[in-house]
Amino acid sequence: MSTELVLVISDISIPFKSSDIDSQFKSILVPNKINHLLCLGNIGNQDTLYWLQNLSSNFQAVKGEFDIDQNYPEKKTVQIGSFKIGMIHGHQVLPPGDIEALANIQRELDCDIFLSGFTHKYNIKIYDNKLFLNPGSITGSLSPLMEDCVPSFILLAISDDELTIYSYILNDKNDKFQVGQIEYKKGVNELKIVKEIKFDDEEDEVDNKENNKDEKNKDEINKDENNKENNEEKKEEIKEEKKEEKKEENNIENKEENIKERSIEKNENNINNESKNNIEEKPKEENNININNKENSEQESSTEGIILENKPQIQNVNQEVKEEEKKEINENEIKNDSIQE
Repeated sequence: MSTELVLVISDISIPFKSSDIDSQFKSILVPNKINHLLCLGNIGNQDTLYWLQNLSSNFQAVKGEFDIDQNYPEKKTVQIGSFKIGMIHGHQVLPPGDIEALANIQRELDCDIFLSGFTHKYNIKIYDNKLFLNPGSITGSLSPLMEDCVPSFILLAISDDELTIYSYILNDKNDKFQVGQIEYKKGVNELKIVKEIKFDDEEDEVDNKENNKDEKNKDEINKDENNKENNEEKKEEIKEEKKEEKKEENNIENKEENIKERSIEKNENNINNESKNNIEEKPKEENNININNKENSEQESSTEGIILENKPQIQNVNQEVKEEEKKEINENEIKNDSIQE
């Protein structure tokens, strides 16, 4: 069973977005070693195209958004071993790199492996039991979708229904590339990672996580110490508050006791004053009664005196009335006698 080597590259963009392919990559990509070369678009100038065509006689390409003068198809399929491989640049997909949008095109092409570029970001994924590969940009050319693009490409070693994926990643920081290795079998929904690649940003992320962890631990320790200090301060504050509350309670009790004592004293004074007033008022009332009785007696005596003084006058008036009546009777008798005669 023979093994076929398939070089997958994309987004070279020389000289528009990059100046050249890194010399380390060029040193291992030599003619007559590659069985198939699959380019996913945005090749760049004519010299780059000649270099690619010289690497393999089986050169296949699809059109990128900058391949204006090239008569490449938008998408195509290639059969290598037991695998049907679909190709597209990826600028037609929105949002860029969206797996479901890519899967729609993969279903349309009915392929086992689906290749796409455009994002300039290396990516390998199984989705809906199919293998999706993005080799990234071999030159690490500028992209509006990413700030720092890492140069990368993929080499497939296909043996019938099995393949090994070799990923070449050039680390900008230490200027040496890494090689990752992943094994895949057709129809199996699993990738076997033999050798993993760590990107600088992932290493930085690990370092950052460790640093963040240390910082977090320090913060937690400081926080615990601060909490301990705060708890001690709080305890002292609570003690002081309790003291103040106790003091306030005692003040309230003292005030209540003073009020009670004052109230009792006031009541006693009021009772004593009332008793004293009653004792003083009683002789006054008796004196008032005696004075009233005396005044009444004097009034009665005065009335009796007036009656006694007026009694002779009344008798004289009665005597005069009687004499007048007698006189009238005599005069009437005289008149009657005269009439009879």
